[in-house]
Amino acid sequence: MYKRYDRKAVREKKHLIVRKKLAGTAERPRLNVFKSLSHIYAQIINDETGVTLVAVSTLDPQLKDGVAFGGNVEAACKVGELVAKKALEQGIEQVVFDRGGYIYHGRVAALAEAAREAGLKF
Repeated sequence: MYKRYDRKAVREKKHLIVRKKLAGTAERPRLNVFKSLSHIYAQIINDETGVTLVAVSTLDPQLKDGVAFGGNVEAACKVGELVAKKALEQGIEQVVFDRGGYIYHGRVAALAEAAREAGLKF
C-alpha cells in the first residue's frame, strides 16, 4: 500500500536535528523562521532564558498595509528588513540563523538576505 509523504513531518524532523546543534545565546540569539502558505514569521530568541526578544510577521500592523499578500518573496524581504531594524534598536547585531528545517531558497533566502542588508550579521 502506498504511504503518503508527509512534508510537514519531514521538515519538523530536520528542524529537530538542526536544533540539537544550534542554540541562541545572550550574545548571539537565534533568528528563527516559520512560513505558512499565507504568511511568514521571524523571531529572535535567546534560548538560554527561553525568551523571544523580537518577533515580526506579515500580520504586524506596520507591514499589513504595505504588503498585499504575505506569502511571497516581496513580503519576506519586508519582514527581514523589519526584524533587522527592531533587533538593531535593541542592540542585537549578531544572530544565528535557524531556517526551521526549510531549504535555503525562495522566501527563506529572501528574508535572510534582507536582514543582512539591513545590518544583521550571520
